[in-house]
Amino acid sequence: MDQELVARMEKSLTDLKVEIIANLVASNKDFKEIVEGMDPKDLADIASDDIDRKTIEALGSQELKRLKLIDSALTRLQQGKYGLCVKCGKRIPQERLEAIPYALMCIECKTAEERRNR
Repeated sequence: MDQELVARMEKSLTDLKVEIIANLVASNKDFKEIVEGMDPKDLADIASDDIDRKTIEALGSQELKRLKLIDSALTRLQQGKYGLCVKCGKRIPQERLEAIPYALMCIECKTAEERRNR
């Protein structure tokens, strides 16, 4: 995967994480208190850190799921495995990654999984 795409996807993932955290701060009193209690007040710094147990308790399930997917994608980026389907190992199309930067599977595997879950 070319370095320009990797850098763009890393920025996109980090921006998504910052956005989710900012929305949570704005809408959740408990989460706001947690963030305000952290030493670095910069949301980008907070977004780059692992989410601790107390923070997780303040999150809604949808936001938590997205944050976990984003963290997983950032880890795969660092390991050089980003953009590879976790089911079949094929490269996930760039268009899919740009639409859903934290995608775990190629379209074929995701479609098959959704059919099985119906």
